[in-house]
Amino acid sequence: MTIEELNKIKKENEELVMVRKVVAEQAEEMAKHTGYRKQVLVCGGTGCTSSGSKKVLAALDKALKDNGLENEILVVRTGCFGLCSLGPIMIVYPEGVFYSQATPEGVERIVKEHLKEGNVVKDLLYKETVHEDGSIISLSETNFYKKQMRIALRNCGVIDPENIKEYIALDGYQGLYKALTSMTPDEVIQEVLDSGLRGRGGGGFPTGLKWKFAKGSEGPIKYVACNADEGDPGAFMDRSILEGDPQCIIEAMAIAAYAIGATRGFVYVRAEYPIAVQRLEIAIKQARDYGFLGDNIFGTGFSFDMEIRLGAGAFVCGEETALMTSIEGNRGEPRPRPPFPAVKGLFGKPTVLNNVETYANIAQIIYKGAKWYSSIGTEKSRGTKVFALGGKITNVGLVEIPMGTTLREIIEEIGGGIPNGKKFKAAQTGGPSGGCIPAEHIDTPIDYDGLIAIGSMMGSGGMIILDEDTCMVDIAKFYLEFTVDESCGKCTPCRVGTRKLLQYLDKITKGQGEMEDLEKIDELAKHMQKSSLCALGQTAPNPILSTMKFFKDEYIAHIQDKTCPAGVCKSLIRYEIVADKCKGCTLCARNCPVKAITGTVKQPHVIDSSKCIKCGVCMSNCKFGAIITK
Repeated sequence: MTIEELNKIKKENEELVMVRKVVAEQAEEMAKHTGYRKQVLVCGGTGCTSSGSKKVLAALDKALKDNGLENEILVVRTGCFGLCSLGPIMIVYPEGVFYSQATPEGVERIVKEHLKEGNVVKDLLYKETVHEDGSIISLSETNFYKKQMRIALRNCGVIDPENIKEYIALDGYQGLYKALTSMTPDEVIQEVLDSGLRGRGGGGFPTGLKWKFAKGSEGPIKYVACNADEGDPGAFMDRSILEGDPQCIIEAMAIAAYAIGATRGFVYVRAEYPIAVQRLEIAIKQARDYGFLGDNIFGTGFSFDMEIRLGAGAFVCGEETALMTSIEGNRGEPRPRPPFPAVKGLFGKPTVLNNVETYANIAQIIYKGAKWYSSIGTEKSRGTKVFALGGKITNVGLVEIPMGTTLREIIEEIGGGIPNGKKFKAAQTGGPSGGCIPAEHIDTPIDYDGLIAIGSMMGSGGMIILDEDTCMVDIAKFYLEFTVDESCGKCTPCRVGTRKLLQYLDKITKGQGEMEDLEKIDELAKHMQKSSLCALGQTAPNPILSTMKFFKDEYIAHIQDKTCPAGVCKSLIRYEIVADKCKGCTLCARNCPVKAITGTVKQPHVIDSSKCIKCGVCMSNCKFGAIITK
């Protein structure tokens, strides 16, 4: 592949893809030259696939043929658009209109009324894009998107991830060409250093500094590796990038290999991500076919190739040394550091390991320059960060915001607020390694140092929103259960410590806790932080420590008052029937699985607490609000 051939592919496909990125007026003009009257993009990410996007695609293909439009309309299966709770998603260009929760039946209407007759089917559009006067705004103007800045996700939901030509059309492999033909390895590393990019996998270590250490390590054999073993509960950032833009990871790893002097790379991705694995396999093959992987890339004499290694779903393999041990064919367990991987990594050789999101920024940094990237974000946290927004939030999905954006902006504007009129209580960030940010810190700017200062951490990017109905002791217990299951057991502080912490929490949520338990938890947590072998054990106490810091009153209520203020912990809940509200309809008694409710028709009923299993069926069936918890 020469630069002339690369630019020819870019030019031939540029207008086709740019129709999806520019405003409608410009897109309409471009569309005249692409050979297609309209383009229909259907999300093919995991979220929309699970919601039925394959059936939508099949219905779309059939409807286009039935209406004689198969040669006029281009159908593209993309990666994630971000608004995962609205899937399956369809976007029609050049208009840029957004159809949400598409169904095969709705597709028939869209094809006939919109694609054939030119009339947008407004009642099937995402409601946020339709004003009261009937006018339609583009997706980029909605609250969900207008404060986002997409760099790592720049091509997700825009290109066909299985078509390398579309990646090339949007400046793909220009960064690699620039690095190989006009920059020395030291200049590449300096550019990454100057950008201020820090590792997006959770640690936040300066990426350029890691590369510098690896380049300075002696030895003729070096490796680059990509951590795609994303395992935090509720996190799906890396998976979505691999599903929507796999070529950007290949390009970035080739740049990293050139910078440190490596010729071989590995992507470690969990086998539970079948769509990501499939698209990465296709991308690697296409990159080889086009000469971006293999020998003598761009005629520069630089050679690099890569392969995929599948993980079996062990959370501990997200830790860098455990991941490398697994790639080598051994059981995934961490090893002591130092030596660090940049000195002694894969197969005992110097290795650079970054996660998917970190790599997703690299090609743009090299192509556009460190000055451009470092102008985004805060002084110590440059660029953007991708978050998987979930929990008690209206707009569940994937967001990418400039560092320094406040938690309030994410929740109230991008996220659309807390549903059902509930109050925001906390945001859990960083997964099992992170902590909870209470409502009093809702105006905290989201960056590495700001979150650490209040007892949480960025982590890989999971952000779970909690409302007033959440028990914070139960949340801490949930994450401890996860780390107990995922601990590899190699070191005693983690193997024994996590189980002991879980025992304390289990005891507290059952109403058997004592005030001295809080002191014991604190002491044990600090020992684990200092003496555990790897970050899994070192950070496992974080969810407990942060909830004890900001929600200690809930722990005390569980221990002293034997109550769960949120009404979540079953052992501490007591169901009662309010006699004045009970109409004696017998619905609760008829649905109680253990016959704990007695009473006659049209007379107040009574719950026998000794029989009640606290399943909540009675409350969910009562139409009069007569059943309460205490």
